[in-house]
Amino acid sequence: MAEFLPVFYFFIMGLALLVYVVLDGYDLGIGLLFPWANSAEKDLMIASIGPFWDANETWIVLGVGVLLIAFPHAHGEILASLYIPVTIMLIGLVLRGVAFEFRVKAGERYKARWNQCFFSGSLIASLAQGWMLGAYITALETNTISRLFSIGIALALPALYVLLGCAWLLIKTENDLYRKAIGWARVMLVPMATGLLLVSVATPLVSESIAEKWFTVQNFIGLLPIPLSCGIALLSIATMLKHPSWLYGGREWFVFAALLVICLMAGLGLAYSIYPYIIIDRLTLWEAAAATESLSFIAYGVLLSVPAIAVYTGFTYWVFRGKSATLSYGDIEKKP
Repeated sequence: MAEFLPVFYFFIMGLALLVYVVLDGYDLGIGLLFPWANSAEKDLMIASIGPFWDANETWIVLGVGVLLIAFPHAHGEILASLYIPVTIMLIGLVLRGVAFEFRVKAGERYKARWNQCFFSGSLIASLAQGWMLGAYITALETNTISRLFSIGIALALPALYVLLGCAWLLIKTENDLYRKAIGWARVMLVPMATGLLLVSVATPLVSESIAEKWFTVQNFIGLLPIPLSCGIALLSIATMLKHPSWLYGGREWFVFAALLVICLMAGLGLAYSIYPYIIIDRLTLWEAAAATESLSFIAYGVLLSVPAIAVYTGFTYWVFRGKSATLSYGDIEKKP
Protein backbone atom coordinates (compact mmCIF):
# COMPACT_ATOMS: atom_id res chain seq x y z
CA MET A 1 0.00 0.00 0.00
CA ALA A 2 2.85 2.38 0.82
CA GLU A 3 4.24 1.81 -2.69
CA PHE A 4 0.90 2.07 -4.49
CA LEU A 5 -0.74 5.13 -2.91
CA PRO A 6 1.76 7.76 -4.13
CA VAL A 7 1.40 6.42 -7.67
CA PHE A 8 -2.39 6.55 -7.34
CA TYR A 9 -2.32 10.18 -6.24
CA PHE A 10 0.18 11.02 -8.99
CA PHE A 11 -2.28 9.59 -11.51
CA ILE A 12 -5.23 11.53 -10.05
CA MET A 13 -3.26 14.77 -9.97
CA GLY A 14 -2.06 14.32 -13.55
CA LEU A 15 -5.55 13.42 -14.74
CA ALA A 16 -7.06 16.49 -13.07
CA LEU A 17 -4.50 18.84 -14.60
CA LEU A 18 -4.90 17.25 -18.05
CA VAL A 19 -8.69 17.66 -17.90
CA TYR A 20 -8.17 21.24 -16.78
CA VAL A 21 -5.90 22.03 -19.73
CA VAL A 22 -8.51 20.70 -22.16
CA LEU A 23 -11.67 22.11 -20.57
CA ASP A 24 -10.50 25.44 -19.18
CA GLY A 25 -8.14 25.64 -22.15
CA TYR A 26 -10.99 26.12 -24.60
CA ASP A 27 -12.71 28.83 -22.55
CA LEU A 28 -9.39 30.62 -22.04
CA GLY A 29 -9.02 30.33 -25.80
CA ILE A 30 -12.43 31.97 -26.25
CA GLY A 31 -11.16 34.92 -24.21
CA LEU A 32 -8.00 35.12 -26.31
CA LEU A 33 -10.14 35.33 -29.47
CA PHE A 34 -12.16 38.33 -28.22
CA PRO A 35 -10.19 41.05 -30.08
CA TRP A 36 -11.12 39.49 -33.44
CA ALA A 37 -14.87 39.22 -32.82
CA ASN A 38 -17.57 41.88 -33.06
CA SER A 39 -19.93 42.72 -30.19
CA ALA A 40 -22.67 40.27 -31.13
CA GLU A 41 -20.12 37.50 -31.68
CA LYS A 42 -18.57 38.18 -28.27
CA ASP A 43 -21.98 37.70 -26.67
CA LEU A 44 -22.45 34.40 -28.46
CA MET A 45 -18.94 33.27 -27.50
CA ILE A 46 -19.72 34.03 -23.86
CA ALA A 47 -23.01 32.14 -24.18
CA SER A 48 -21.12 29.11 -25.50
CA ILE A 49 -18.97 28.85 -22.36
CA GLY A 50 -21.35 30.33 -19.79
CA PRO A 51 -22.71 27.07 -18.31
CA PHE A 52 -19.29 25.40 -18.19
CA TRP A 53 -16.44 27.73 -17.32
CA ASP A 54 -16.85 27.68 -13.53
CA ALA A 55 -16.99 23.88 -13.47
CA ASN A 56 -13.94 23.70 -15.75
CA GLU A 57 -11.81 25.49 -13.16
CA THR A 58 -12.75 22.88 -10.54
CA TRP A 59 -10.15 20.56 -12.05
CA ILE A 60 -7.17 22.79 -11.30
CA VAL A 61 -8.40 23.12 -7.72
CA LEU A 62 -8.55 19.32 -7.54
CA GLY A 63 -5.05 18.93 -9.01
CA VAL A 64 -3.43 21.46 -6.68
CA GLY A 65 -5.43 20.05 -3.76
CA VAL A 66 -4.06 16.56 -4.40
CA LEU A 67 -0.56 18.01 -4.61
CA LEU A 68 -1.05 19.66 -1.22
CA ILE A 69 -2.55 16.74 0.67
CA ALA A 70 -0.67 13.86 -0.95
CA PHE A 71 2.74 15.44 -1.65
CA PRO A 72 3.18 18.21 0.93
CA HIS A 73 6.98 18.33 0.56
CA ALA A 74 6.69 18.83 -3.21
CA HIS A 75 3.85 21.31 -2.76
CA GLY A 76 6.06 23.50 -0.58
CA GLU A 77 8.97 23.47 -3.03
CA ILE A 78 6.88 23.94 -6.18
CA LEU A 79 4.72 26.77 -4.90
CA ALA A 80 7.66 28.51 -3.25
CA SER A 81 9.56 28.44 -6.55
CA LEU A 82 6.52 29.45 -8.61
CA TYR A 83 5.07 31.98 -6.19
CA ILE A 84 5.20 34.90 -8.65
CA PRO A 85 3.70 33.13 -11.72
CA VAL A 86 1.03 31.50 -9.53
CA THR A 87 0.09 34.93 -8.19
CA ILE A 88 0.02 36.35 -11.72
CA MET A 89 -2.16 33.45 -12.90
CA LEU A 90 -4.63 34.02 -10.06
CA ILE A 91 -4.78 37.73 -10.87
CA GLY A 92 -5.57 36.82 -14.47
CA LEU A 93 -8.29 34.34 -13.47
CA VAL A 94 -9.86 36.82 -11.04
CA LEU A 95 -9.79 39.60 -13.64
CA ARG A 96 -11.35 37.23 -16.13
CA GLY A 97 -14.08 36.14 -13.72
CA VAL A 98 -14.97 39.71 -12.77
CA ALA A 99 -15.06 40.77 -16.42
CA PHE A 100 -17.30 37.82 -17.27
CA GLU A 101 -19.95 39.07 -14.82
CA PHE A 102 -19.53 42.82 -15.20
CA ARG A 103 -19.36 43.09 -19.00
CA VAL A 104 -23.17 43.19 -19.16
CA LYS A 105 -24.17 44.34 -15.69
CA ALA A 106 -22.05 47.48 -16.01
CA GLY A 107 -24.03 48.57 -19.08
CA GLU A 108 -23.19 49.26 -22.69
CA ARG A 109 -21.02 52.23 -21.84
CA TYR A 110 -18.39 50.06 -20.14
CA LYS A 111 -18.92 46.80 -22.00
CA ALA A 112 -15.93 47.28 -24.32
CA ARG A 113 -13.68 47.91 -21.33
CA TRP A 114 -14.79 44.72 -19.61
CA ASN A 115 -14.31 42.82 -22.88
CA GLN A 116 -10.71 44.04 -22.88
CA CYS A 117 -10.36 42.87 -19.28
CA PHE A 118 -11.73 39.45 -20.22
CA PHE A 119 -9.13 39.16 -22.97
CA SER A 120 -6.34 40.46 -20.71
CA GLY A 121 -7.24 38.06 -17.91
CA SER A 122 -7.29 35.13 -20.32
CA LEU A 123 -3.91 36.12 -21.77
CA ILE A 124 -2.29 36.66 -18.36
CA ALA A 125 -3.54 33.32 -17.03
CA SER A 126 -2.46 31.43 -20.16
CA LEU A 127 1.05 32.91 -20.23
CA ALA A 128 1.51 32.25 -16.51
CA GLN A 129 0.41 28.64 -16.87
CA GLY A 130 2.84 28.12 -19.75
CA TRP A 131 5.69 29.62 -17.71
CA MET A 132 4.89 27.36 -14.75
CA LEU A 133 4.84 24.26 -16.94
CA GLY A 134 8.19 25.18 -18.44
CA ALA A 135 9.71 25.85 -15.03
CA TYR A 136 8.38 22.54 -13.72
CA ILE A 137 9.83 20.53 -16.62
CA THR A 138 13.25 22.11 -15.97
CA ALA A 139 13.09 21.05 -12.30
CA LEU A 140 12.44 24.61 -11.10
CA GLU A 141 15.91 25.74 -12.12
CA THR A 142 16.56 29.47 -12.52
CA ASN A 143 19.34 29.51 -15.12
CA THR A 144 19.11 31.19 -18.52
CA ILE A 145 18.31 28.02 -20.48
CA SER A 146 15.46 27.15 -18.11
CA ARG A 147 14.01 30.63 -18.40
CA LEU A 148 14.20 30.58 -22.19
CA PHE A 149 12.46 27.19 -22.20
CA SER A 150 9.74 28.57 -19.90
CA ILE A 151 9.26 31.53 -22.22
CA GLY A 152 8.87 29.11 -25.15
CA ILE A 153 6.12 27.14 -23.43
CA ALA A 154 4.51 30.37 -22.19
CA LEU A 155 4.10 31.35 -25.85
CA ALA A 156 3.11 27.89 -27.12
CA LEU A 157 0.36 27.13 -24.58
CA PRO A 158 -1.88 30.10 -25.52
CA ALA A 159 -1.70 28.95 -29.15
CA LEU A 160 -3.07 25.56 -28.07
CA TYR A 161 -5.78 27.28 -26.03
CA VAL A 162 -6.84 29.42 -28.98
CA LEU A 163 -7.10 26.35 -31.19
CA LEU A 164 -9.18 24.61 -28.51
CA GLY A 165 -11.40 27.69 -28.36
CA CYS A 166 -11.87 27.58 -32.14
CA ALA A 167 -12.73 23.89 -31.97
CA TRP A 168 -15.29 24.62 -29.24
CA LEU A 169 -16.90 27.33 -31.38
CA LEU A 170 -17.24 24.82 -34.22
CA ILE A 171 -19.26 22.62 -31.87
CA LYS A 172 -21.39 25.37 -30.33
CA THR A 173 -21.97 27.99 -33.04
CA GLU A 174 -23.25 28.39 -36.58
CA ASN A 175 -23.13 30.70 -39.61
CA ASP A 176 -20.72 33.67 -39.53
CA LEU A 177 -19.05 32.86 -36.21
CA TYR A 178 -18.63 29.24 -37.28
CA ARG A 179 -16.88 30.34 -40.45
CA LYS A 180 -14.73 32.79 -38.52
CA ALA A 181 -13.72 30.03 -36.12
CA ILE A 182 -12.49 27.95 -39.06
CA GLY A 183 -10.43 30.89 -40.29
CA TRP A 184 -8.95 31.55 -36.84
CA ALA A 185 -8.11 27.86 -36.47
CA ARG A 186 -6.33 27.82 -39.82
CA VAL A 187 -4.20 30.77 -38.73
CA MET A 188 -3.31 29.25 -35.34
CA LEU A 189 -2.64 25.68 -36.46
CA VAL A 190 0.88 26.34 -37.76
CA PRO A 191 2.04 28.33 -34.68
CA MET A 192 0.60 25.66 -32.38
CA ALA A 193 2.20 22.80 -34.31
CA THR A 194 5.51 24.68 -34.48
CA GLY A 195 5.42 25.37 -30.76
CA LEU A 196 4.64 21.72 -30.03
CA LEU A 197 7.55 20.59 -32.19
CA LEU A 198 10.02 23.06 -30.66
CA VAL A 199 8.98 22.15 -27.11
CA SER A 200 9.37 18.45 -27.92
CA VAL A 201 12.86 19.05 -29.33
CA ALA A 202 13.93 21.32 -26.48
CA THR A 203 12.64 19.16 -23.60
CA PRO A 204 15.43 16.53 -23.67
CA LEU A 205 17.98 19.32 -24.21
CA VAL A 206 17.05 21.08 -20.96
CA SER A 207 16.79 17.89 -18.88
CA GLU A 208 19.41 15.16 -18.91
CA SER A 209 17.09 12.82 -17.02
CA ILE A 210 14.41 13.14 -19.68
CA ALA A 211 16.97 12.70 -22.45
CA GLU A 212 18.19 9.45 -20.85
CA LYS A 213 14.64 8.12 -20.70
CA TRP A 214 13.80 9.09 -24.28
CA PHE A 215 16.87 8.00 -26.17
CA THR A 216 17.46 4.39 -25.29
CA VAL A 217 16.43 2.11 -28.14
CA GLN A 218 13.73 0.31 -26.16
CA ASN A 219 12.19 3.49 -24.76
CA PHE A 220 12.39 5.29 -28.09
CA ILE A 221 10.38 2.52 -29.76
CA GLY A 222 7.92 2.46 -26.87
CA LEU A 223 7.40 6.23 -27.06
CA LEU A 224 7.09 6.32 -30.85
CA PRO A 225 3.25 6.11 -30.82
CA ILE A 226 3.14 9.48 -29.03
CA PRO A 227 4.68 11.64 -31.81
CA LEU A 228 2.99 9.50 -34.48
CA SER A 229 -0.42 10.03 -32.87
CA CYS A 230 0.21 13.78 -32.58
CA GLY A 231 1.32 13.96 -36.20
CA ILE A 232 -1.76 12.10 -37.42
CA ALA A 233 -4.01 14.33 -35.28
CA LEU A 234 -2.39 17.51 -36.64
CA LEU A 235 -2.69 16.25 -40.21
CA SER A 236 -6.34 15.39 -39.59
CA ILE A 237 -7.04 18.86 -38.21
CA ALA A 238 -5.35 20.51 -41.19
CA THR A 239 -7.40 18.37 -43.59
CA MET A 240 -10.68 19.10 -41.84
CA LEU A 241 -10.00 22.85 -41.76
CA LYS A 242 -9.07 22.83 -45.45
CA HIS A 243 -12.32 21.03 -46.31
CA PRO A 244 -14.77 22.33 -43.66
CA SER A 245 -17.80 20.89 -45.45
CA TRP A 246 -16.66 17.51 -44.14
CA LEU A 247 -17.43 18.75 -40.63
CA TYR A 248 -21.10 19.34 -41.36
CA GLY A 249 -23.78 16.95 -40.23
CA GLY A 250 -22.78 16.45 -36.62
CA ARG A 251 -19.04 15.97 -37.16
CA GLU A 252 -18.03 19.39 -35.81
CA TRP A 253 -16.54 17.77 -32.72
CA PHE A 254 -13.84 15.94 -34.71
CA VAL A 255 -11.40 18.88 -34.50
CA PHE A 256 -11.84 19.06 -30.74
CA ALA A 257 -11.36 15.28 -30.48
CA ALA A 258 -8.11 15.48 -32.47
CA LEU A 259 -6.83 18.21 -30.14
CA LEU A 260 -7.82 16.03 -27.20
CA VAL A 261 -5.59 13.27 -28.62
CA ILE A 262 -2.68 15.72 -28.82
CA CYS A 263 -3.20 16.85 -25.22
CA LEU A 264 -3.53 13.26 -24.01
CA MET A 265 -0.36 12.14 -25.81
CA ALA A 266 1.56 15.16 -24.49
CA GLY A 267 0.33 14.41 -20.98
CA LEU A 268 1.34 10.74 -21.22
CA GLY A 269 4.75 11.71 -22.55
CA LEU A 270 5.29 14.20 -19.74
CA ALA A 271 4.15 11.72 -17.07
CA TYR A 272 6.48 9.05 -18.42
CA SER A 273 9.37 11.52 -18.60
CA ILE A 274 8.93 12.65 -15.01
CA TYR A 275 8.15 9.34 -13.28
CA PRO A 276 9.21 8.31 -10.63
CA TYR A 277 9.99 11.91 -9.69
CA ILE A 278 7.49 14.55 -8.76
CA ILE A 279 10.24 17.17 -9.03
CA ILE A 280 12.76 15.91 -11.57
CA ASP A 281 16.05 14.76 -9.98
CA ARG A 282 15.04 16.22 -6.62
CA LEU A 283 12.07 14.40 -5.08
CA THR A 284 10.54 11.03 -5.94
CA LEU A 285 6.87 10.33 -5.36
CA TRP A 286 7.65 8.37 -2.22
CA GLU A 287 10.02 10.96 -0.78
CA ALA A 288 7.46 13.72 -1.27
CA ALA A 289 4.40 11.74 -0.15
CA ALA A 290 2.56 12.19 3.12
CA ALA A 291 2.41 9.36 5.66
CA THR A 292 0.76 6.17 4.42
CA GLU A 293 -1.93 6.43 7.10
CA SER A 294 -2.85 9.92 5.91
CA LEU A 295 -2.91 8.85 2.27
CA SER A 296 -5.13 5.88 3.12
CA PHE A 297 -7.60 8.08 4.98
CA ILE A 298 -7.68 10.76 2.28
CA ALA A 299 -8.26 8.11 -0.41
CA TYR A 300 -11.89 7.73 0.73
CA GLY A 301 -12.54 11.40 0.01
CA VAL A 302 -10.73 11.25 -3.34
CA LEU A 303 -12.65 8.14 -4.43
CA LEU A 304 -15.91 9.98 -3.66
CA SER A 305 -15.09 13.47 -4.89
CA VAL A 306 -13.40 12.69 -8.21
CA PRO A 307 -16.32 10.61 -9.63
CA ALA A 308 -18.75 13.23 -8.28
CA ILE A 309 -16.91 16.03 -10.08
CA ALA A 310 -16.74 13.94 -13.25
CA VAL A 311 -20.47 13.13 -13.08
CA TYR A 312 -21.68 16.69 -12.54
CA THR A 313 -19.28 17.97 -15.21
CA GLY A 314 -20.58 15.39 -17.68
CA PHE A 315 -24.18 16.13 -16.67
CA THR A 316 -23.64 19.85 -17.30
CA TYR A 317 -22.28 19.20 -20.76
CA TRP A 318 -25.17 16.86 -21.50
CA VAL A 319 -27.84 19.34 -20.37
CA PHE A 320 -26.33 22.21 -22.36
CA ARG A 321 -25.41 20.17 -25.44
CA GLY A 322 -26.12 21.49 -28.92
CA LYS A 323 -25.65 24.90 -30.47
CA SER A 324 -25.62 28.00 -28.27
CA ALA A 325 -28.51 30.42 -28.45
CA THR A 326 -28.26 34.19 -28.48
CA LEU A 327 -27.10 35.51 -25.12
CA SER A 328 -29.93 36.69 -22.88
CA TYR A 329 -29.87 38.16 -19.40
CA GLY A 330 -33.57 38.00 -18.68
CA ASP A 331 -34.94 41.08 -16.99
CA ILE A 332 -31.56 42.69 -16.28
CA GLU A 333 -31.85 46.32 -17.27
CA LYS A 334 -28.93 47.51 -19.34
CA LYS A 335 -27.81 50.95 -18.27
CA PRO A 336 -26.62 53.37 -20.95
